[in-house]
Amino acid sequence: MNQRDQQILRIALPAIVTNITVPLLGLVDTAIVGHMGNAAYIGAIAVGSMIFSLVYWVFAFLRMGTSGMTAQARGRRDLQEVMRLLLRSVVVSLVISLTVIIFQYPLREVMLWFISPTADVRLLAITYFNIVVWGAPAVLGLYSLSGWFIGMQNSRIPMLISIMQNVVNILASLSLVYGLGMKVEGVALGTVIAQYAGLFAAIGLWWRYYRRLSHWQGSLMKEKFVDWLAFFRVNRDIFLRTLFLVAVNLYFTSAGARQGAVILAVNTLLMQLYLFFSYFMDGFAYAGEALGGRYWGAHNTKAFQEIVSHLFVWGGAMVVFFTAVYVFGGMPFLRVLTDEPNVVEASREYVWWAYLIPIVGVAPFIWDGIFIGITATRDMLVSSCIAAIVFFLGVTGLMGQMGNHGLWLSMVIYIAMRGVVQTILYHRRYSM
Repeated sequence: MNQRDQQILRIALPAIVTNITVPLLGLVDTAIVGHMGNAAYIGAIAVGSMIFSLVYWVFAFLRMGTSGMTAQARGRRDLQEVMRLLLRSVVVSLVISLTVIIFQYPLREVMLWFISPTADVRLLAITYFNIVVWGAPAVLGLYSLSGWFIGMQNSRIPMLISIMQNVVNILASLSLVYGLGMKVEGVALGTVIAQYAGLFAAIGLWWRYYRRLSHWQGSLMKEKFVDWLAFFRVNRDIFLRTLFLVAVNLYFTSAGARQGAVILAVNTLLMQLYLFFSYFMDGFAYAGEALGGRYWGAHNTKAFQEIVSHLFVWGGAMVVFFTAVYVFGGMPFLRVLTDEPNVVEASREYVWWAYLIPIVGVAPFIWDGIFIGITATRDMLVSSCIAAIVFFLGVTGLMGQMGNHGLWLSMVIYIAMRGVVQTILYHRRYSM
């Protein structure tokens, strides 16, 4: 294993562990309320978690934009810019989180109107939302810090924080629910405690390993307007790109729901295979952000091209591995997720679409990492826009004739189109 592979795995492996542990926060909450004797508790946690997942996903640019720009500044050895990027991101995350808290009521009502839960679930979901919304500064602040750590080639700290958050969440939620007799309030409060524990741990680890950089930060008041403009331009593009991704995923879910409960369940289960693949590929995307941005910022053409090549080699290995796993283990995995006979039987007709996910999905993940690293965010936006248009045209033309197969074909084409457009843009504009 050569130097480039070692550099990639040093960042990718901790990031993969982080990605796998993140969903455990939601699983812990679900498991706890699942033993309260009321199905409405489970529904409330599901609805509340969905609301915050959508809201925070939209603001994921705080992590991605910070990562790419920090990696480039580190590559240039511009330590003052490295620190100023962290401060800019933290300030923006604080402003956004305070805005979320101030406008929590209309945000909550709009999201509940969109999801339309039953009356009993709605009441409990409101209770959950009203508590967890106060964790917004911790979540978004941690986005900024995690992006900065990755940009500094350190994905171990986000991994440690993620593991610690799960431990705190388990202990806090169990103590509040079973020790103090709280219900949904205890689960929600346990989540907030874990979120702030993660933020304070990130601050502590930054102080432990990076406080020597603090004398480089200067004053944000003395920064040039053009510096903030560049920061907002990158994050604006990622924000708009994320809106296209959210629109496609929401429509995919709603289109499945319109075909009945069984098809909705099948699509939801098959998407878990896509998410599992994404947990691994995101790790290599993070390596692309950190290493690609570093060598791009340092104008080291040879090292940059080597990183891109080696990332696609690792991507090819992931394609072979996951395709084999899904072909031979896809149906057994779905049976683990559900024992509902109708859903399992219906899944047989559609499971082969999941076999295509690694093949069409590898390029978009790797290019996303590379493009974030070199802050080619406008091209990420363009590729997502084109792919989304193709998806909606495909759904319009194919679902009437092919039903759910038409929906899946449109999704597969959408994923592939992102990779195709990014490949073309990279070779036209950035191949050195």
